Amino acid sequence: MANTSVVWKNQTKLRTGYTTGSCAAAAAKAATHMLVSGEVIKEVSLVTPADIRLYLEVEDIVKENNYVSCAIRKDSGDDPDVTNGILVYARVTFAQDDVVKSKVILEAGEGIGRVTQKGLEQSIGDPAINPVPRRMIREAVKAELQKAGVDRGVQVMIWVPDGAEIAKKTFNPKLGIEGGISILGTTGIVEPMSEKALTDTIFVEMKVRRENGMDYCYVVPGNYGSDFLHDTLGYQEDAAVKCSNYVGEVIDDAVRLQMKGILLVGHIGKFIKLAAGIMNTHSRQADGRMEILAAHAAMAGGSRELICQLMECITTTAALELLKKEGILKEVMSTVMIKIEEHLKHRAGDGLEIGAVMFSKEMGILGKTSDADRLAQKIQSRKKNV
Repeated sequence: MANTSVVWKNQTKLRTGYTTGSCAAAAAKAATHMLVSGEVIKEVSLVTPADIRLYLEVEDIVKENNYVSCAIRKDSGDDPDVTNGILVYARVTFAQDDVVKSKVILEAGEGIGRVTQKGLEQSIGDPAINPVPRRMIREAVKAELQKAGVDRGVQVMIWVPDGAEIAKKTFNPKLGIEGGISILGTTGIVEPMSEKALTDTIFVEMKVRRENGMDYCYVVPGNYGSDFLHDTLGYQEDAAVKCSNYVGEVIDDAVRLQMKGILLVGHIGKFIKLAAGIMNTHSRQADGRMEILAAHAAMAGGSRELICQLMECITTTAALELLKKEGILKEVMSTVMIKIEEHLKHRAGDGLEIGAVMFSKEMGILGKTSDADRLAQKIQSRKKNV
């Protein structure tokens, strides 16, 4: 079993795990050791880039005269990772005599995705094994060869039997990685509920769009926004990047990638917070929904009774019904969108065109910023040319 540690997130103790990259490197190390030594081992140790030593159980060992294969089971700790529990395999074979001595030839087999679009860390056609795991695998194999005094090249095949099916539940299809999962990890350790892991994925998704000709795109928090794009606005949701709660970060990503423009499309439950400059819309960070609506209702001439009722609302749906009943919904949404536009443009700076569309499921479009329609036209025209 691996020796995992714990971290604290939101006052909860969570167990860390280890990446598919660590699994691949450990499996390759174990297979190499068994190939050069002739002995069978049931546990292998691996020092991750985070300088944490793992002790991992070696499974499904197959030992033949010219190769050894084995697997390491992925443990994501308390992170809700769809790859948790999968087996990552490595097969190590002595290379032909004409191969450079001590060279490690890395190959990818079943269940490892292939890159089909520009913008990722590998070239089009390459297997989706990221640079750090590649280095980990090669270093682990070379260390075992050197320790045994073996001066021969080897071929290392990495594969994941269930990878193609699991990949359908990941971001890979949207990133242009087809046929399997990615072998990932920069530290070798999975930190539960890692915000950085999510924001890194958002960045990569936008980078893929940018490098494939989409210098304008939609940004949606999640499925509500995607569905609204397609079902109500008639826009192509595959031109959208999902930002979850990280509106500020995705704007920063767009500036960093030199995007020309983005149009945010989101439900009032999250986007109303933008009117107060709240750029992380998760409820843990800030709420303020009713305070914002109450302030704008007051500016629109709402009564003291209405303001008090708004402050008692639990959902934005209930608040919208009150504003509609009072006859000031349009005025409130108008000033809300002005503030949203102000805060978005302040975050984006001068180099990025930015706009927003806010909606509710019951009432449809509630408001748009001044540039929203123009940005939508530009996105649609870019999409047709890609």
